[in-house]
Amino acid sequence: MTARNTSTSERLLVAVLKSLEDDKGEDIVQINLRGKSEIGDYMVIASGRSTRQVTAMAEKLADRIKQEFGIISKTEGKDTGDWVLIDTGDIIVHIFRPEVREFYQLEKMWQPGTAAAV
Repeated sequence: MTARNTSTSERLLVAVLKSLEDDKGEDIVQINLRGKSEIGDYMVIASGRSTRQVTAMAEKLADRIKQEFGIISKTEGKDTGDWVLIDTGDIIVHIFRPEVREFYQLEKMWQPGTAAAV
């Protein structure tokens, strides 16, 4: 990975975390995927209190990434709002309702010792 790509993914990570915090996301966790997976550099997991909040957070995040970085994110799950996945290329973002997040326990799949709470 080049220094430029690293810099871009770091800036993108900061923007993703800020967007989620601004929209009152809860229990935000970032997981460094470098050296563990080719799917991206980071995974970010957050919760919203309701399907409406989960959907709104996902829409705002995708829009902010498009406006600030010119990246059109792939999004899945917005129709139901239980679990929305946003793929920016470098960062994979999962936004869950708390009950759904607890059921899937995605953080545990990526070695709980590597997750860092924000």
